[in-house]
Amino acid sequence: MTEHLDFSLSLHRALAPAPNRSFCWSPYSVASALGLAASAVGGDTRAELLSALRAELPGVLEVLDSAAELDDAGRAEQPVLAVANTLWAHEELPVHESYLRALERWPGNALRNAPFRTDPEKARRLINSDVADTTRELIPELLPPGAVDPDTVAALVNALYLKTSWQEAFDTKATTARPFHAPDGDRDVPTMHVTRRLGHAATDGWQAVALPAAGGVEAVVLLPDEPLESAEPALDAARLGRVLDALGQQRVELLLPRFEVGGDAELRSSLGALGVRALFTPDADFSPLTDRPLRVSTMVHQSVLKVDEAGLEGAAATAAMMRLTAIVREPEPIRVQVDRPFLFLVRHRETGALYFLARVADPS
Repeated sequence: MTEHLDFSLSLHRALAPAPNRSFCWSPYSVASALGLAASAVGGDTRAELLSALRAELPGVLEVLDSAAELDDAGRAEQPVLAVANTLWAHEELPVHESYLRALERWPGNALRNAPFRTDPEKARRLINSDVADTTRELIPELLPPGAVDPDTVAALVNALYLKTSWQEAFDTKATTARPFHAPDGDRDVPTMHVTRRLGHAATDGWQAVALPAAGGVEAVVLLPDEPLESAEPALDAARLGRVLDALGQQRVELLLPRFEVGGDAELRSSLGALGVRALFTPDADFSPLTDRPLRVSTMVHQSVLKVDEAGLEGAAATAAMMRLTAIVREPEPIRVQVDRPFLFLVRHRETGALYFLARVADPS
């Protein structure tokens, strides 16, 4: 578990915007997409991904697979968890049978075809529609226009949806407008209020309150003693582990704002900070997936999370878009020998305005 916390906090530091901006992302979804990619690559490409994930692939898969099922709570309103891990491939891309067997170990696995090369826009719509179905329309458009082009031949896509109620709901009548000290000024926000026995810890510069939810889900509020902008960068896996381990049942009066937060990002530069580089270059080794030379052209992520008196609802999706790495053959150069009088101009490229125009009759 420490490895997963380390991966999550390390990527969070590389991914999150400035501290004065709200942001949400899904370590589960990104780790799933990276794990799917790690199953598809070899050599240094695989080593970089596993280093970023902080664990070998069986360990990553064990954590993600175990979390893909909720406990049967026997409640009238059952929690909902949906996970999809899909390889989308152009029908002419040969995929090794060994990779398809590896894909079967992932929760919610599927192999689907999409007309990437012949109808990129249709392929984009197919992937977006599938993600929207899994996320109950919370993420209607993971791939923006232009994310799929005729050079795209495959995509590895994770989608996640979770909806669960608190084991004991907040009383909506107790929700009132209370001050919240936001980075750009104080404001009144709808704030939930409850007093009951909850998991609580106060250690290592943080207070934590655990809110149990149906299906074995738990939400943890992490409130720093000092301003978040200075406390968050210092929160590493060891410290967070100590805070979580210190949670014990206490009578707690909790005042928690209702909120909805989201985030979207292109992950290439953030993953680069964790050492994932070969995946995005012509040196990427996708030999476990196919004999064709591939590289990931872009990796996109979206996430949304809503929290209110009844419970929480969240969705996330991550897609790694792959294209062929062409073996470039340099054409024979066109020989231009300037050995007679010529004109020479210097211009502003965008407007076409000429800065200089010269005739060179004799360069000597």
